[in-house]
Amino acid sequence: MAVRAVRGAVQLERDEAGHMDEQVGALLSAILERNGLVADDLISIWFTATPDLRSDFPAAAARKLGIVDVPLICAQELDIEGAMPRVVRVLAHIESDRPRAEIAHVYLGAAAALRKDIAQ
Repeated sequence: MAVRAVRGAVQLERDEAGHMDEQVGALLSAILERNGLVADDLISIWFTATPDLRSDFPAAAARKLGIVDVPLICAQELDIEGAMPRVVRVLAHIESDRPRAEIAHVYLGAAAALRKDIAQ
């Protein structure tokens, strides 16, 4: 098994904890599904959120999905003028037999504009 990294992002419509849980949960579920992963394949997950998101920790959504024994960390994204607002980004480290070129990076909704080069 190789260690790989999977990227992803989602833009929230509003800063509410329930909405964040729903959207981040959908992002994590899509990352797992599109890469044929289960929770045991996860090594760690980094979450970042833009400074306008304050209602909850994005990692809380992972815990609600049952990802309970994987190290998670949250950080604030840089506050860059003109950057897309209300975005949660994910960097997941995984164990996978897939070649790097076959890793599916997941950018949901409007966040697909962030990385048109790798968004699936």
